[in-house]
Amino acid sequence: MNRREFIALALFSTTAVPLRAQTQARSFRIALLTLDSGDPDRIKGPLRDLGYVEGKNLTFVHRTAEDDASRLAAIAEELVRDKPDVLVAGWGTLAPKALKDATRDIPIVFTTVGDPIGAGLVQSLAHPGGNLTGLSGQSTEFKSKQLELLLGCIPGQRVVGVLLNPDTPYGALSLAQLQAAAERRGVRLELLQVSRPDQFTPEGMDLLVVRGATSLMIVEDPLVASIREAVVAEARRLRLPTMTGIADYARAGGLMAYGFSQPANYRRAAELIDKILKGARPGDLPVEQPTRFELIVNLKTAKAIGIELPSLIMAAADEVIE
Repeated sequence: MNRREFIALALFSTTAVPLRAQTQARSFRIALLTLDSGDPDRIKGPLRDLGYVEGKNLTFVHRTAEDDASRLAAIAEELVRDKPDVLVAGWGTLAPKALKDATRDIPIVFTTVGDPIGAGLVQSLAHPGGNLTGLSGQSTEFKSKQLELLLGCIPGQRVVGVLLNPDTPYGALSLAQLQAAAERRGVRLELLQVSRPDQFTPEGMDLLVVRGATSLMIVEDPLVASIREAVVAEARRLRLPTMTGIADYARAGGLMAYGFSQPANYRRAAELIDKILKGARPGDLPVEQPTRFELIVNLKTAKAIGIELPSLIMAAADEVIE
């Protein structure tokens, strides 16, 4: 070994281990913003499976607007000032929009947005551009399948009530898809639109029934999710079968929920975060659409409102609540 080789080897031996240790010791900061109370473990669990452990290589911050959309902008700006490595937006459109307004630099991953293009969050699903990517909660035949299942509960239905928040792009997209599906089946839709929790009233539900509604479609939205107990109580009072993509509705006493697998979406969101932390640009990571859907049926509710669910629906259920 000549002198030059000896010096090179000595330098390598003194620097290689510290550099590797420095890489392994790198700690990341992730901040989650939710409109509702949220459940940070839904994203922390999958991150832990990928090797990100709080107190070791991860600092995790969760802030909620507690169902007050007017607070989102201020909270988003506060999170941005802390300069996390990745910002995560809880499901729905408003949280990611607040984060996007607060920063054009820090990567943002949204866990579920119904219509990311319509909301102006990304340029396209395949090429999001900018600093956002994430998961979409919509697929082409999603609303058609929900309506099909709801109509299957009671044969011969002609009018279906629709509860939705008209102030979101997803509400408009869902309504268009529902109207197309309803026309194909010769069904009329009656709308109950709520932009604030106090706009949902027993009188509004009574009016749906007066206008002929024999069941209720509930369009997914954080606002609508926040009033689920009141909606479920009114639906049971009026003996209306309900359908939505929000699993908690069925578990709270609604009849059925058919929607994407939330655990699967959070796992995919964690994988996107992992890619970004390893150097990927969010604008280069395609927004993913759901590939797995689950049907939850509340048999106890079916008995309470006096309907017998067809065997085909029961056979298709991934979860039955008795």
